[in-house]
Amino acid sequence: MVGIWGMGGIGKTTVAKAIYNKFYRSFEGTSFLANVRETAKDSNGKIALQERLLSDVLKPIKIEVGDVSRGINVIKELLGSKKVLVIVDDVDREDQLHAFAIRPDSVGPGSRIIITTRDRHVLEQLKVDTIRLTREMNEEEALELFSRHAFENISPNENYIELSRRVVSYCGGLPLALEVLGSFLFGRSIRDWNSTLKKLEKIPDFKIQSRLRISFDAIDESQRNIFLHICCYFIGMDKNHVINILEGCGFSPEIEISVLLQRCLVTVSEKNKLMMHDLLRDMGREVVREESPDRPERRSRLWRQEDVIEVLTDKSGTEETEGLALNLQKSDNQSVSTEAFRNMRRLKLLQLNHVQLTGDCDKLPKKLRWLCLRGFCVFTPDKFLDASYLVSMDLRDSLPARVWEHFRLLGRLEILNLSHSPYLTQSPDFSQLPSLQYLILKYCENLLKIDKSIGLVSQLVLLNLKGCTALKDLPEDFYMLRSVRTLVLSGCSRFEKLSKHIGKMRRLTALVISGTAISEVPSSIDELQYLDFSSRQGLSGLKRSTQDETSGPSEDETARPRQRLRSL
Repeated sequence: MVGIWGMGGIGKTTVAKAIYNKFYRSFEGTSFLANVRETAKDSNGKIALQERLLSDVLKPIKIEVGDVSRGINVIKELLGSKKVLVIVDDVDREDQLHAFAIRPDSVGPGSRIIITTRDRHVLEQLKVDTIRLTREMNEEEALELFSRHAFENISPNENYIELSRRVVSYCGGLPLALEVLGSFLFGRSIRDWNSTLKKLEKIPDFKIQSRLRISFDAIDESQRNIFLHICCYFIGMDKNHVINILEGCGFSPEIEISVLLQRCLVTVSEKNKLMMHDLLRDMGREVVREESPDRPERRSRLWRQEDVIEVLTDKSGTEETEGLALNLQKSDNQSVSTEAFRNMRRLKLLQLNHVQLTGDCDKLPKKLRWLCLRGFCVFTPDKFLDASYLVSMDLRDSLPARVWEHFRLLGRLEILNLSHSPYLTQSPDFSQLPSLQYLILKYCENLLKIDKSIGLVSQLVLLNLKGCTALKDLPEDFYMLRSVRTLVLSGCSRFEKLSKHIGKMRRLTALVISGTAISEVPSSIDELQYLDFSSRQGLSGLKRSTQDETSGPSEDETARPRQRLRSL
């Protein structure tokens, strides 16, 4: 049993047909059961599929089974000794497969059963022998497939080369989209092509979207909400950070995102970033647009620049909106009054990049979970930062000097990113941030000091200080933390010394010190048994400093770990 798994429109059925056409002569009987998901919805759908399977394999004999249970027994009895090739196409539930008695002992030796699905979990439940993921076409393959439909040739006509590449880029290697748009554009003028591309930027093609939406419609409401949040705001973000933010919004994101992964609605990159096919993203955003096509202020999520600017300029925001993102360039010089947020009381996700806020910050919603203000030049936090629900705050590329002076207790804040802050000279007082897990201070070139209160942050998992060229050391209290897994000091050119107590950071798995002034490391570092191999490689050439007699294990106690390090 082989599972062919992938997103809608990726070509699973086409692959299955190609396999069927190539190998069907090698079997005693064959059957290609197409559109199982749709057929099984009918009251007698499963019976019809059982009878089709039997008729295909035993033709010209036709058999009526009457009910599903009897059909299962008939299939086992009549096909149990035959070498068959059976394709079960577009399955979305395990019970659909049980209706065909899909088990290795239900058919004869040498048989092959191929199942196509959008849901990997179905294949795992069935315990198939192997699962193959169907991937997008590369640019060359995509251009050829598109050309066959748009020009009835393997390459575009000379005057349409650039336009064809634009369409191929839009389709993102998805065969369904390439075929639909290629067929639509066949024989049309350059003007029609340009008009179509412009329209697709606003409203995706209905035929493509309807196929992609099948997977979306099959998931539950919580999973849909998470999918739509990712579509509009979180593509390219670290998966762990998104999970933290969504947990703060009341979801159970670990299990829900695993379902989205199984259904190919999202993917996770090698760097743990949440990713999504562009057409799936467009499908999700179209679902949101359809909530209120003509009145964006009535939609649950706002992300399109024109819509967001209109709502904020007119101050027409409503309680319907849960998320809002406005991503501008530094040169746009767009200002927005905080008064525009007065009626957005349910707003949980807010991203304003390179936007100048004016007015009283107390007008901003109090139930924000995610606040992203990159390139934010003026910061008046005295009232605003009394935000007890805030889980993640991103002030990258902003100009805070002492952003924490007016902090009241941010008891739920788990992620703080102040990277690229040129005026930042000292870190926050961490006693106001008891739940902090991720602290990111990359390229804060004038950062001189990390407050010793960092030792109070018992849940800290990551500290990233890459490129903090003025920083010379970390407080001793930091090295008492048992929760830290990643410490990044690369590019901290004045950083000279790690504490002898680093061996107490038992969960440390990644230590990055390239580009620092560190010439030797404490011998206690050999006690860090979870430190990954790449980190150990970077440390293996450095000297071990002499241990203080009272600071840690004896020479005999540490000899074995050091020998293990050398052997690596």
